[in-house]
Amino acid sequence: MDFLSHQSNKNPNPTLQIPEATTMISKAQNPSPSSSPSSSSRYENQKRRDWNTFCQYLRNHRPPLSLPSCSGAHVLEFLRYLDQFGKTKVHHQNCAFFGLPNPPAPCPCPLRQAWGSLDALIGRLRAAYEENGGPPEANPFGARAVRIYLREVRDFQAKARGVSYEKKRKRVNKQKASLPQPQTQTQMQTQPQTQTQGQSTMVSFSGSAI
Repeated sequence: MDFLSHQSNKNPNPTLQIPEATTMISKAQNPSPSSSPSSSSRYENQKRRDWNTFCQYLRNHRPPLSLPSCSGAHVLEFLRYLDQFGKTKVHHQNCAFFGLPNPPAPCPCPLRQAWGSLDALIGRLRAAYEENGGPPEANPFGARAVRIYLREVRDFQAKARGVSYEKKRKRVNKQKASLPQPQTQTQMQTQPQTQTQGQSTMVSFSGSAI
């Protein structure tokens, strides 16, 4: 998620451009053995760029904010500010395409930052805050208000775009449930005994019948 900043006469805050990070996130979750060092290097470089951009945002804030005075409310303000540079179409509830994953025509609904991009950004900034000397107990990126905001963004975007973020997880759990459970040693020992008892019962029953 590269950031590009410049000064605007109308807006005292820096203009930050954030392309979607879906590809980068998927590569980070499933790194190949040969690309693990480069993936780690890309993550560290991205984290450093994100941190520098957030610090610049604080400096250009009106009034300027210092890092110790930054709270979860300022983080939410930063995330809402970034929405203007998003590339994900999020339909309004009164839009005819609300809930459709593949709309057949364009609509005037706004572009927003995707939930996955914001969630990954917060994760990097949370780590960078503590790496730069911030106390973990006062980390504004881990504030409860930020977690609630991200959850609300995820749920609303899932409804508006017709995309379920829980689909992959449920499919994995279903596959695990369908796999046959291995028998324990006790079950393997008792099974032949049960069959033997059943056979002896049938023999005695047939003998008595004769």
